[in-house]
Amino acid sequence: MTIHVDIINPYPTTTVKDLLESKLLIPRKIRHFLRTKKHVLINGETINWQSPVEKGDKISLTFDTEDYPDKTILMGKASLVEPLYEDQHLIVVNKPEGMKTHGNEPTEIALLNHVSAYCDQTCYVVHRLDMETSGAVLFAKNPFILPILNRLLEDKLIQRQYWALAEGRFQTRETVYKDKIGRDRHDRRKRVVDPRKGQRAYTTVTRLKTFNGASLVNCQLKTGRTHQIRVHLAHHGHAILGDPLYSRRHASRLMLHAHSLSFTHPLTLEKITVQARSESFEQEVKNHK
Repeated sequence: MTIHVDIINPYPTTTVKDLLESKLLIPRKIRHFLRTKKHVLINGETINWQSPVEKGDKISLTFDTEDYPDKTILMGKASLVEPLYEDQHLIVVNKPEGMKTHGNEPTEIALLNHVSAYCDQTCYVVHRLDMETSGAVLFAKNPFILPILNRLLEDKLIQRQYWALAEGRFQTRETVYKDKIGRDRHDRRKRVVDPRKGQRAYTTVTRLKTFNGASLVNCQLKTGRTHQIRVHLAHHGHAILGDPLYSRRHASRLMLHAHSLSFTHPLTLEKITVQARSESFEQEVKNHK
Protein backbone atom coordinates (compact mmCIF):
# COMPACT_ATOMS: atom_id res chain seq x y z
CA MET A 1 0.00 0.00 0.00
CA THR A 2 1.29 3.46 -0.90
CA ILE A 3 0.97 6.22 1.72
CA HIS A 4 0.88 9.86 0.70
CA VAL A 5 1.47 12.43 3.44
CA ASP A 6 1.02 16.18 2.93
CA ILE A 7 2.18 18.52 5.70
CA ILE A 8 2.19 22.28 6.02
CA ASN A 9 5.53 22.82 7.79
CA PRO A 10 4.85 24.31 11.26
CA TYR A 11 8.53 24.52 12.22
CA PRO A 12 11.00 27.41 11.81
CA THR A 13 13.31 27.43 8.78
CA THR A 14 15.43 24.30 8.56
CA THR A 15 16.83 21.93 5.92
CA VAL A 16 15.01 18.99 4.39
CA LYS A 17 17.50 16.64 6.07
CA ASP A 18 16.97 18.14 9.52
CA LEU A 19 13.20 18.25 9.15
CA LEU A 20 12.94 14.56 8.26
CA GLU A 21 15.57 13.41 10.75
CA SER A 22 15.09 15.63 13.82
CA LYS A 23 11.49 16.85 13.60
CA LEU A 24 9.63 14.01 11.87
CA LEU A 25 11.87 11.24 13.28
CA ILE A 26 11.82 9.24 10.06
CA PRO A 27 14.20 6.24 10.38
CA ARG A 28 17.50 6.38 8.47
CA LYS A 29 16.62 3.50 6.11
CA ILE A 30 13.35 5.14 5.09
CA ARG A 31 15.01 8.56 4.70
CA HIS A 32 17.40 6.87 2.28
CA PHE A 33 14.48 5.50 0.25
CA LEU A 34 12.78 8.91 0.21
CA ARG A 35 15.95 10.49 -1.09
CA THR A 36 16.88 7.95 -3.76
CA LYS A 37 13.31 7.63 -5.05
CA LYS A 38 12.80 11.41 -4.97
CA HIS A 39 9.70 10.89 -2.86
CA VAL A 40 10.02 14.25 -1.12
CA LEU A 41 8.49 17.35 -2.70
CA ILE A 42 8.60 20.89 -1.31
CA ASN A 43 5.81 23.02 -2.73
CA GLY A 44 5.46 20.47 -5.53
CA GLU A 45 9.11 20.47 -6.56
CA THR A 46 11.93 17.95 -6.07
CA ILE A 47 14.64 19.26 -3.78
CA ASN A 48 18.21 18.95 -2.60
CA TRP A 49 18.67 17.38 0.85
CA GLN A 50 20.17 20.64 2.12
CA SER A 51 17.45 22.82 0.61
CA PRO A 52 15.79 25.19 3.08
CA VAL A 53 12.25 24.49 4.22
CA GLU A 54 10.34 27.55 5.39
CA LYS A 55 7.48 27.67 7.82
CA GLY A 56 4.28 27.26 5.81
CA ASP A 57 5.89 25.29 2.96
CA LYS A 58 3.95 22.25 1.74
CA ILE A 59 5.88 19.02 2.26
CA SER A 60 4.71 15.98 0.30
CA LEU A 61 6.03 12.53 1.23
CA THR A 62 5.34 9.23 -0.51
CA PHE A 63 5.95 5.87 1.14
CA ASP A 64 5.54 2.49 -0.57
CA THR A 65 5.61 -1.13 0.58
CA GLU A 66 9.42 -1.15 0.54
CA ASP A 67 9.31 1.59 3.19
CA TYR A 68 6.44 0.21 5.25
CA PRO A 69 5.34 -3.36 4.40
CA ASP A 70 1.59 -3.95 4.40
CA LYS A 71 0.23 -5.06 7.75
CA THR A 72 -3.26 -6.46 8.10
CA ILE A 73 -5.22 -7.39 11.20
CA LEU A 74 -8.70 -8.73 11.81
CA MET A 75 -11.31 -6.00 11.74
CA GLY A 76 -13.63 -5.57 14.71
CA LYS A 77 -16.86 -3.59 15.04
CA ALA A 78 -16.71 0.09 14.16
CA SER A 79 -19.89 0.70 16.18
CA LEU A 80 -18.01 -0.03 19.42
CA VAL A 81 -15.67 2.96 18.94
CA GLU A 82 -16.28 6.32 20.62
CA PRO A 83 -13.89 8.81 18.95
CA LEU A 84 -12.70 11.80 20.97
CA TYR A 85 -10.34 13.34 18.39
CA GLU A 86 -9.41 12.28 14.87
CA ASP A 87 -7.41 13.55 11.91
CA GLN A 88 -5.59 12.05 8.93
CA HIS A 89 -2.78 10.65 11.07
CA LEU A 90 -4.08 9.73 14.52
CA ILE A 91 -7.18 9.03 16.57
CA VAL A 92 -8.01 9.19 20.30
CA VAL A 93 -10.88 7.00 21.48
CA ASN A 94 -12.70 6.34 24.74
CA LYS A 95 -12.00 2.74 25.81
CA PRO A 96 -14.71 1.02 27.85
CA GLU A 97 -13.74 -0.98 30.91
CA GLY A 98 -13.46 -4.72 30.37
CA MET A 99 -11.91 -4.48 26.91
CA LYS A 100 -8.25 -5.10 26.06
CA THR A 101 -6.36 -2.37 24.22
CA HIS A 102 -4.85 -4.99 21.91
CA GLY A 103 -4.97 -8.77 21.71
CA ASN A 104 -2.20 -11.13 22.72
CA GLU A 105 -2.80 -13.35 19.69
CA PRO A 106 -3.46 -12.43 16.03
CA THR A 107 -6.94 -13.95 16.24
CA GLU A 108 -7.95 -12.08 19.41
CA ILE A 109 -10.31 -9.14 18.87
CA ALA A 110 -9.65 -6.06 21.03
CA LEU A 111 -10.02 -2.27 20.89
CA LEU A 112 -7.27 -2.02 18.25
CA ASN A 113 -9.35 -4.17 15.90
CA HIS A 114 -12.48 -2.08 16.49
CA VAL A 115 -10.54 1.17 15.90
CA SER A 116 -9.08 -0.26 12.68
CA ALA A 117 -12.59 -1.12 11.50
CA TYR A 118 -13.79 2.38 12.37
CA CYS A 119 -10.89 3.96 10.42
CA ASP A 120 -11.14 1.36 7.63
CA GLN A 121 -7.39 0.77 7.83
CA THR A 122 -4.85 -0.94 10.06
CA CYS A 123 -4.06 1.24 13.07
CA TYR A 124 -1.23 1.04 15.61
CA VAL A 125 -1.16 1.21 19.42
CA VAL A 126 0.76 4.16 20.89
CA HIS A 127 0.02 3.39 24.54
CA ARG A 128 -2.28 0.99 26.33
CA LEU A 129 -4.67 0.85 29.25
CA ASP A 130 -5.22 -2.19 31.46
CA MET A 131 -8.29 -4.17 30.43
CA GLU A 132 -10.21 -3.11 33.54
CA THR A 133 -9.38 0.61 33.04
CA SER A 134 -11.54 2.90 30.90
CA GLY A 135 -10.72 6.18 29.18
CA ALA A 136 -8.69 7.98 26.52
CA VAL A 137 -6.31 5.94 24.35
CA LEU A 138 -4.18 7.18 21.45
CA PHE A 139 -3.69 5.23 18.21
CA ALA A 140 -1.61 5.99 15.10
CA LYS A 141 -3.37 5.66 11.76
CA ASN A 142 -0.22 4.95 9.77
CA PRO A 143 3.36 3.72 10.37
CA PHE A 144 4.75 7.15 9.46
CA ILE A 145 3.29 8.91 12.51
CA LEU A 146 3.85 5.97 14.93
CA PRO A 147 7.54 6.61 15.82
CA ILE A 148 6.82 10.34 16.18
CA LEU A 149 4.08 9.66 18.73
CA ASN A 150 6.22 7.02 20.45
CA ARG A 151 8.98 9.62 20.89
CA LEU A 152 6.50 12.10 22.37
CA LEU A 153 5.46 9.40 24.85
CA GLU A 154 9.07 8.55 25.74
CA ASP A 155 9.89 12.23 26.23
CA LYS A 156 6.89 12.68 28.59
CA LEU A 157 5.23 15.07 26.14
CA ILE A 158 1.92 13.21 26.16
CA GLN A 159 0.17 14.13 29.39
CA ARG A 160 -2.16 11.49 30.85
CA GLN A 161 -4.39 12.12 33.84
CA TYR A 162 -6.49 9.50 35.59
CA TRP A 163 -9.30 9.59 38.13
CA ALA A 164 -9.32 6.93 40.80
CA LEU A 165 -11.65 6.15 43.69
CA ALA A 166 -9.26 4.99 46.38
CA GLU A 167 -9.53 3.64 49.90
CA GLY A 168 -9.19 5.99 52.87
CA ARG A 169 -8.50 9.70 53.23
CA PHE A 170 -5.49 11.62 51.93
CA GLN A 171 -4.00 13.92 54.55
CA THR A 172 -2.57 16.40 52.04
CA ARG A 173 -4.05 17.84 48.86
CA GLU A 174 -1.10 16.71 46.71
CA THR A 175 1.11 13.67 47.18
CA VAL A 176 4.01 12.44 45.05
CA TYR A 177 4.92 8.75 44.96
CA LYS A 178 8.38 7.80 43.66
CA ASP A 179 8.55 4.15 44.72
CA LYS A 180 10.31 1.85 42.24
CA ILE A 181 8.10 -0.87 40.78
CA GLY A 182 9.07 -4.43 39.84
CA ARG A 183 7.49 -7.83 39.23
CA ASP A 184 5.88 -9.85 41.99
CA ARG A 185 7.95 -13.05 42.30
CA HIS A 186 4.94 -14.99 43.59
CA ASP A 187 2.25 -13.83 41.15
CA ARG A 188 3.17 -13.04 37.55
CA ARG A 189 -0.01 -10.96 37.12
CA LYS A 190 1.04 -8.48 39.79
CA ARG A 191 3.62 -5.78 40.35
CA VAL A 192 5.11 -4.66 43.67
CA VAL A 193 7.18 -1.83 45.10
CA ASP A 194 10.77 -3.03 44.80
CA PRO A 195 13.33 -0.43 46.01
CA ARG A 196 16.31 -2.55 44.96
CA LYS A 197 15.44 -4.05 41.56
CA GLY A 198 12.37 -2.07 40.51
CA GLN A 199 12.11 0.51 37.74
CA ARG A 200 11.75 4.20 38.44
CA ALA A 201 8.11 5.30 38.73
CA TYR A 202 6.67 8.75 39.40
CA THR A 203 3.00 9.48 40.17
CA THR A 204 1.48 12.78 41.34
CA VAL A 205 -1.79 12.32 43.23
CA THR A 206 -4.18 15.23 43.86
CA ARG A 207 -7.15 14.89 46.20
CA LEU A 208 -10.40 15.96 44.52
CA LYS A 209 -13.15 14.85 46.94
CA THR A 210 -13.37 12.89 50.18
CA PHE A 211 -16.22 10.52 50.94
CA ASN A 212 -16.96 8.13 53.80
CA GLY A 213 -13.92 5.87 53.76
CA ALA A 214 -12.85 6.71 50.22
CA SER A 215 -11.32 9.54 48.18
CA LEU A 216 -11.63 10.63 44.58
CA VAL A 217 -8.15 11.54 43.34
CA ASN A 218 -6.50 12.70 40.13
CA CYS A 219 -3.31 10.85 39.21
CA GLN A 220 -0.79 12.18 36.71
CA LEU A 221 1.94 9.93 35.35
CA LYS A 222 5.49 10.90 34.51
CA THR A 223 6.41 7.27 33.86
CA GLY A 224 4.34 4.43 32.47
CA ARG A 225 5.06 1.29 34.45
CA THR A 226 2.63 -1.60 34.35
CA HIS A 227 -0.06 -1.12 37.05
CA GLN A 228 1.80 1.98 38.25
CA ILE A 229 -1.13 3.89 39.76
CA ARG A 230 -2.67 0.72 41.18
CA VAL A 231 0.58 -0.35 42.87
CA HIS A 232 1.53 3.09 44.20
CA LEU A 233 -1.89 3.72 45.74
CA ALA A 234 -2.17 0.21 47.20
CA HIS A 235 1.34 0.35 48.66
CA HIS A 236 0.47 3.52 50.57
CA GLY A 237 -2.82 2.18 51.95
CA HIS A 238 -5.10 3.66 49.27
CA ALA A 239 -5.89 0.70 47.02
CA ILE A 240 -8.32 1.46 44.20
CA LEU A 241 -11.83 0.20 44.86
CA GLY A 242 -12.80 -2.79 42.76
CA ASP A 243 -9.19 -3.66 41.94
CA PRO A 244 -9.16 -7.47 41.56
CA LEU A 245 -5.42 -7.69 42.27
CA TYR A 246 -4.63 -5.07 44.90
CA SER A 247 -7.84 -4.30 46.85
CA ARG A 248 -10.41 -6.10 48.96
CA ARG A 249 -12.97 -3.29 48.65
CA HIS A 250 -15.70 -4.25 46.21
CA ALA A 251 -17.02 -2.03 43.45
CA SER A 252 -18.90 -2.67 40.22
CA ARG A 253 -15.63 -2.19 38.29
CA LEU A 254 -12.00 -1.16 38.75
CA MET A 255 -12.40 2.49 39.73
CA LEU A 256 -9.65 3.86 37.49
CA HIS A 257 -10.47 6.04 34.47
CA ALA A 258 -8.14 7.87 32.05
CA HIS A 259 -10.18 11.07 31.91
CA SER A 260 -7.73 13.38 30.11
CA LEU A 261 -5.04 13.17 27.45
CA SER A 262 -3.16 16.13 25.99
CA PHE A 263 -0.20 16.70 23.67
CA THR A 264 1.11 19.08 21.03
CA HIS A 265 0.38 17.70 17.57
CA PRO A 266 3.82 17.09 16.00
CA LEU A 267 2.65 17.90 12.45
CA THR A 268 0.72 21.09 13.21
CA LEU A 269 2.02 22.16 16.67
CA GLU A 270 -1.64 22.51 17.68
CA LYS A 271 -2.39 21.79 21.35
CA ILE A 272 -4.74 18.79 21.53
CA THR A 273 -6.64 18.07 24.75
CA VAL A 274 -9.41 15.48 25.02
CA GLN A 275 -11.54 14.38 27.94
CA ALA A 276 -13.31 11.06 28.25
CA ARG A 277 -16.38 10.24 30.31
CA SER A 278 -17.49 6.95 31.81
CA GLU A 279 -21.07 6.48 33.01
CA SER A 280 -20.17 3.41 35.06
CA PHE A 281 -17.33 5.26 36.81
CA GLU A 282 -19.47 8.33 37.52
CA GLN A 283 -22.33 6.22 38.85
CA GLU A 284 -20.05 4.32 41.22
CA VAL A 285 -18.65 7.61 42.55
CA LYS A 286 -22.21 8.83 43.19
CA ASN A 287 -22.90 5.64 45.13
CA HIS A 288 -20.13 6.55 47.58
CA LYS A 289 -21.28 10.06 48.37
